[in-house]
Amino acid sequence: MSFFGSSSRRRLVHGLVHSAVVIAVACLSPALTHAADATFPNRPITLVVPFPAGSGTDAITRIVATELIGVLGQPVIVENKAGGNATIGAQYVARAKPDGYTLLVATNTPLSAAPWLMKSVPYDAIKDFTPVARGGNLPFMLVINPKLPVQSVQDLVALAKKSPGKMNYASGNSTGIVAGATLGSRAGIDVVHVPYKGTPQAMTDVIGGQVDFMFTDFASGAPFVKSGQMRALSVSSAARSALAPDLSSMLEGGVKDFDLVSWNGYVGPAGMPADVVAKLNAAFVHVLSKPEVKARLADLGFDAFSGSQPEFAKFVADQLVLWGELIKGAGIQPE
Repeated sequence: MSFFGSSSRRRLVHGLVHSAVVIAVACLSPALTHAADATFPNRPITLVVPFPAGSGTDAITRIVATELIGVLGQPVIVENKAGGNATIGAQYVARAKPDGYTLLVATNTPLSAAPWLMKSVPYDAIKDFTPVARGGNLPFMLVINPKLPVQSVQDLVALAKKSPGKMNYASGNSTGIVAGATLGSRAGIDVVHVPYKGTPQAMTDVIGGQVDFMFTDFASGAPFVKSGQMRALSVSSAARSALAPDLSSMLEGGVKDFDLVSWNGYVGPAGMPADVVAKLNAAFVHVLSKPEVKARLADLGFDAFSGSQPEFAKFVADQLVLWGELIKGAGIQPE
């Protein structure tokens, strides 16, 4: 399935990518930004997680934060500001002083999906942030209440088709929302969406049987799958994941054109000094390249990797367009 088949979409992608590069350059131009502190950092840095404590992003961030302390020589504080489909935390960072001491642990939820899922968001996903560094990918899996007489994606689809509008799915973030709606659209099933403020609350109700299924990140869901409180049917991607090679892909489950992966990265407010961004980017790249850190994060179901700041800026712009196409394709209307 091509998301950029028309010339108008190609122009939109080119425009967004060009804008992201221009904005990234402007954000990093010393002549246009606040003067950087040569001693940066000389006080604690805060990583704002726009999800609740106990979420996959929260668990991953706490490992990364601990490692950053040794690289930057300052305390790194993890602060949870959940709610509003992750827009509350994103808005908080967008309005913070662009000095490098307040960063958002960004994902596709606030920067790629929320602008399409909501009629309005209190920030511009491109113009109001300085991309700093990529963090990696957080694969998702389809999980169900184990009491359901279901062993595969095909079984789930068949059961839903027997009772249109009777089965429901939970979501704790934008990936969960879009994945559930995309499954309904691609598989031709009528299922009811039950939104939650965060993943932990959503999983609690799947485990309790109040909700039938959901898409959750590996980090949050793996412990409950291992304990038998939830059953995993598939990863949310078209191909199997190296992090869970025993789980079938959506394509193997009979659902075509289904390939959703949540991304993770770090952004600050627009207008950050170039040397501060460079120092932070180098710190994240160093931490996320350490074999022992990658292994610890892989145990949580997180594929850690990073790269240059310009690469990440282009990626953020590309993802905004991609998720817009996914959301429209799933028939989701902004609320």
